[in-house]
Amino acid sequence: MGDQEEEELRMALHMSMQNSPPEAKRSKPRENVGSTTVSATLEESPEAKNRKLQRELMAAAAEKRMTMAKNLAAAKTQTSFTVAAPDKGVSVIKAEKDVVTRPIIQKAEDLREELSPEVANQLFSMVFGSSVSRDILAQWTNQGIRFSADPETCMGLVQHEGGPCGVLATIQAFVLKYLLFCPDEIGKHSPNLPQQNLGSRSFFQSDSVTLDNLSSLTEDGKTRALVQSMVEILFLCGSKKQAIIATLSILGQPTEEGSEYGEKDEIIAKALEGLSIESASDVQKVLRVNTYTSRMSAFHSLQRMLPVFQSRMGAMLFLISALLSRGLESVQADRDDPSLPLVTAPFGHASQEIVNLLLCGQAVPNVFDGRMDLGGGMFLKGIPTSVDVGFLSLLESFNFCKVGQHLKRPKWPIWVVGSESHYTVLFAFNTHVQDENELEERESQIRRAFDAQDQSGGGGFISVEGLHQVLREININLPPEKVDHLCSSGFIVWSEFWQVLLELDKSLGGMKDSSGLMGKKLFDLYHFNGIAKSVLNGNQATSGSVISMQRPRLSKLRVSVPPRWTPEEFMADVGMSSNTGSQDPTGKDMVVEVTRPEPTQHAPLVDCIRTRWPRAVCNWDGDPPSIV
Repeated sequence: MGDQEEEELRMALHMSMQNSPPEAKRSKPRENVGSTTVSATLEESPEAKNRKLQRELMAAAAEKRMTMAKNLAAAKTQTSFTVAAPDKGVSVIKAEKDVVTRPIIQKAEDLREELSPEVANQLFSMVFGSSVSRDILAQWTNQGIRFSADPETCMGLVQHEGGPCGVLATIQAFVLKYLLFCPDEIGKHSPNLPQQNLGSRSFFQSDSVTLDNLSSLTEDGKTRALVQSMVEILFLCGSKKQAIIATLSILGQPTEEGSEYGEKDEIIAKALEGLSIESASDVQKVLRVNTYTSRMSAFHSLQRMLPVFQSRMGAMLFLISALLSRGLESVQADRDDPSLPLVTAPFGHASQEIVNLLLCGQAVPNVFDGRMDLGGGMFLKGIPTSVDVGFLSLLESFNFCKVGQHLKRPKWPIWVVGSESHYTVLFAFNTHVQDENELEERESQIRRAFDAQDQSGGGGFISVEGLHQVLREININLPPEKVDHLCSSGFIVWSEFWQVLLELDKSLGGMKDSSGLMGKKLFDLYHFNGIAKSVLNGNQATSGSVISMQRPRLSKLRVSVPPRWTPEEFMADVGMSSNTGSQDPTGKDMVVEVTRPEPTQHAPLVDCIRTRWPRAVCNWDGDPPSIV
């Protein structure tokens, strides 16, 4: 390599003796160029000129070698480009930098591109509003994105502060997607990962996934699932074209090798001592951003920056990254009322816009499908398309909203669950829990047709004209007296309409199956609440005492969805089956037992489940699952 460098230098020197010397590449333009430079050169001695020429030739050769090395390492290089905020031309420019291992604390000349004061003001006001309490700011600046240390809930992200649960629960839902259903996707962008290790066995110590072996997840698998989930969400916010990752000026990218995560945590914690974000100027001073159009590059960089997101600033940094990936002007355009802050007062909870942004890539405020025309050119915006992980709301059981089919029937059986004050996650190991039989498909068809005529903002009622349109669309032959009864008040409520259909025979387009062969569904659901609460750790054999520990909660629910019998039909069938005798080979009468469904246990989560599976009966062992 040294001989090659000397040869390049000799050739460059030989060429310089015949013509003007080559100009070395520079990151900044020369100053004082022109006649002054020429006259100064003429005054220099031949010896000084030769020394200067030699230095420039050596610089040019060194620059050439650096360029060649950079091309060979192109997979680790970030190219420079400009990301412009829509409509107003506010841009965030990323300087050209190699994605290489760096020390955690960076020098001033290595800082990433900062936000302009205008963008920082818009960002802070959008998230927190014009006045925000220190308690809310403390919640959002003291929550990292970290897995639970408890063996039973090690697959879950633990929450210590109120407020950021909407961000954590949504990331958790995507993590479960990769761990349970897409393990092969986890390693696609992971560096130095052998191709043969991309299957689920790389991440689980057994071949099948059950509640019992969730604790056997490898740390490597969980980490890659987390990084992949964060990258997917950010590109979803960036319309699958870009992702912007926000970090802090006082922190760089921790080295991928070398120090352990515990050491990195200590270094980062020390660097964050005394750091507070209480205003837009604080955001502008400490925030730095990088923009990526390659998922591989984003994966590599986020993997190195993961200790920063595991720090106490993690949840806020990820929210800011999602908002910037979407574009602040686009976020405001998504919303029905852009004047309200995204973090809601007085408790600092993530709004529905934040959760929807992370689920579908748009910060729409509603959970119904598509958009609702209010007339006069006014619309309410809902979920525009199908999603990978869904959403269920306790508020729907109170008739305060209507969750559409996009969120209720996601691609994978995973749902973020929203209550009045908290977000948790519901999931299943088996995709068949979403399979529908013929009558369930019919119910979904009827509900979609009814909702399409509902102009009440999710109130659950339609006009007389809307009823006739529904009956035509879905071929329901309703007797005239039933139609008159439904239309007597001038509007038709869903619950009354549905009751009529339950009593209408299937041959007329209703839901009553005279054959009684309606099928019963049995499956298991699992609920994860990331908030760290005190739970009992069992009786100690030696002392007989009970130890309380702080950890998230993971609950298993046995779900039974009974047939669509009316109570009278159900009891009649039970009586008939119980009184029917048969004989075994010994000639003795056998009584055919009919197993009655278990008496249902109730908790607010059950009300959420019933918005997805009406009539569901749920049972569990131990304490009831909590959604608060």
